[in-house]
Amino acid sequence: GGLARDEFGSCQHGSLTSLPQDFGNLRYLTHLDLSFNRLSTLPSCILHLSSLRQLLVSHNSLVALPEDFGCLRKLTFFSAMKNQLKNLPRSIGELSILQDLDLSENALELLPEEVGNLHNCTELDLSGNCLSSIPDSFANLKCLRRLHLHSNLLVTVPASLASLPNLSRLDLQNNCLRAIPAEIQASPFVHLRGNPLGETEASLQAGNCKASAAVVIHSCISSGSFTVTSEGCKVVLACGIHFYFPPGAASDPLQIYFRSITPDPQWVKLRHHDVLLSRVLELQPHGVKFQKEVQIWMPFVSPQTLHQHEVVVRTFSGQSWSDLRTRVEQKRKSKKPVAHCSVLHFSWFLVVSRLVQNECKVPAEGTLLFSSVDPNIKVIFPPGVTKEPRSVKMQVLPISVEDLEKITANAEGRASPLLCLSQDCLVDFLKPVRIQLPLPPGVTGLNLDRSRLHLLHGDLEGQTWDDITTQVVLEFTQLYAVFEVTHFSWYWLWYTTKTYIGDLAKKVYERLRLYQVNFIALQRKKDPEQVLLQCVPRHKVDPVLKKLQDRYRGPEPSDMVEMFEGEQFFAAFERGISIDMDRPDCVDGRLSFIFYSHLKNMKEIYVTSPMDRKGQAVKGQVSFYRGAIPENIPEDASRRRKGPDSLWLATLPIKLPRLKPRWDENPGPLYGFSFPPLNLGNAETGYLTQANLLGIARRVGADWQTIGLNLGLTYQQIQRIGYNNREDLDKQILDMLFSWAQQNSEDPDCVSKLIRAMKESGRQDIADEVETIIELGLQKYSESIRRVGLEQESSTEDSAIAMM
Repeated sequence: GGLARDEFGSCQHGSLTSLPQDFGNLRYLTHLDLSFNRLSTLPSCILHLSSLRQLLVSHNSLVALPEDFGCLRKLTFFSAMKNQLKNLPRSIGELSILQDLDLSENALELLPEEVGNLHNCTELDLSGNCLSSIPDSFANLKCLRRLHLHSNLLVTVPASLASLPNLSRLDLQNNCLRAIPAEIQASPFVHLRGNPLGETEASLQAGNCKASAAVVIHSCISSGSFTVTSEGCKVVLACGIHFYFPPGAASDPLQIYFRSITPDPQWVKLRHHDVLLSRVLELQPHGVKFQKEVQIWMPFVSPQTLHQHEVVVRTFSGQSWSDLRTRVEQKRKSKKPVAHCSVLHFSWFLVVSRLVQNECKVPAEGTLLFSSVDPNIKVIFPPGVTKEPRSVKMQVLPISVEDLEKITANAEGRASPLLCLSQDCLVDFLKPVRIQLPLPPGVTGLNLDRSRLHLLHGDLEGQTWDDITTQVVLEFTQLYAVFEVTHFSWYWLWYTTKTYIGDLAKKVYERLRLYQVNFIALQRKKDPEQVLLQCVPRHKVDPVLKKLQDRYRGPEPSDMVEMFEGEQFFAAFERGISIDMDRPDCVDGRLSFIFYSHLKNMKEIYVTSPMDRKGQAVKGQVSFYRGAIPENIPEDASRRRKGPDSLWLATLPIKLPRLKPRWDENPGPLYGFSFPPLNLGNAETGYLTQANLLGIARRVGADWQTIGLNLGLTYQQIQRIGYNNREDLDKQILDMLFSWAQQNSEDPDCVSKLIRAMKESGRQDIADEVETIIELGLQKYSESIRRVGLEQESSTEDSAIAMM
């Protein structure tokens, strides 16, 4: 653990949860490092390592140390930082030759008096805990040189600390000290900053504590809470994040909850050329409105010095991420950078490095926008370009020679910077907007060969590039190319040394290349008829299988095949296995996919068999096929397609278990259940018939209890249904589903509740089926309305009402 880092730069934890007992036979082991693992208790075999001198168990999940921990008498260094320790055993005082003890960033609330017996201890780090006091026995630590107590909840400290003969540093910053002994104040090695009574010596002498009493210090590292009152306050978290709530920001006392989260790539969507610089800070209650702006200072990892990048705080609204106006500052002592922003509401926040962004408001009379990265780039908005003012943003990215060669396959080409334009309006401009781009390096108006210069345009995701040279009027000066557009996107100039420009220049793909992929078909353990299909890049196969192995089983991945980014492919079930032909993505009995290396190419479906499976299982297969070759792929690239033939890619086996008799095969009473006919919902919003409910029940399987709880049935009801129909899963499912349906048949929103419960229970396949049934029912209802002429009559009535 700790030797590898994830894509955000955080150390990854190992999987070690224990040690074998015979590990304690290593009698001569002196140094043991178990940091960055998943230990919840200290393995007992460690206590048998009689020669152990250094022990490191930092960054684990330890909640306590063994009571006989003091038997490690030769220990001189012990680090248990970043765990969850709440107390220490009294035997810790028996470590008579211990010199360095690091217990920082735990949850310690009290310390035993026996800590004072560590007579040889020179450095003791207890920072980042929940200590409100420290024992008087600390006065016995005569060898102590450095004592770290910052970021705790200390209200006072013993005056005897100032008399320790060898103490050169006493850090009491970020506590809640209300009474500071005079001996402590007078000591030159004491650091008091961040305490209500320790801000300045002048405020102490004057007794003026009213202003500084608003300073709140919180010592938790990853989670916790604090209270904001109408008087305002300052909050300093031990992880380095600062807040300032001005007086009047909250009218009533408000409890704020916070936690630090590792960013999930599926949730934190970075844009092109963005770099993540921090973890995600979550502040609750989400959406709380403040009457005055709250100031936030977030530390971040300094990016590489790039003049075309800037640091911003990005916030999540629950649907999308947006950037806040940010100012980068430096901490006075540490010189570490922090990102400062102001907000009126709380949600999720993180720090990113993005391309420098210039923006302006375009009025009806027009304006001019320059790039601060390259002043030679400008955009001219003429008068009448828009009726209502709209915001425009500009970003510029210089292209390196290496990047240009990857994009164009031309080692000797040259290019202007990439220009990205965006706006907050979906409507194009009323008049053409004039853009000025500098010519590529080494190219001037005198030596320009127009046949070799190409203007390329791409969408905002930068996935494809179109050569639009012939679609615009290019004007040239000695240094610039000028053209007009009405649509905003990416633009850049490419100057090639090739005399003949083939297809590759006309359609330049930023990410056009073949990927080595595997296909995966997995069957849900609880219900093997539910199948998960995925197309996964080769390097992601193992982690995907490991993540899904608890819920799914299936064949090994297919042999590697090669596929274009954005290429269509199909999955077909064969040899006695079929799927729902009414799916919108089902074409000629085959499921359609589009492969993207950075997205989840997956579908969760329910397969069936027309064969009689009462007596035997069915062995079938799913085969994967190519679609047509994507348009505009250069000929030399398409020739590199590999495979046994042009269509077939891979085949994986699927096994359906033997089918026992089901209720839908018997038209009579349902296993003794006699429910009156019922429909859920109504014709206008969509309804489910009793036959629909039977089809849904057939697919529920062992998830029925989870679905029932999400539908609103009580735990007692679920238990009673299970007991009354014990040893018969079909009866349990029917009793649960139809009992709920009878209770909610009058609720107009009952179908939506059913769909929502299926999604919350992890059964997206059933939710999709219900939505498809509803959609088909609504279509038939609309057609019947049109057939009898009611729709026209209704439209006439609406028109008459509008005229009145």
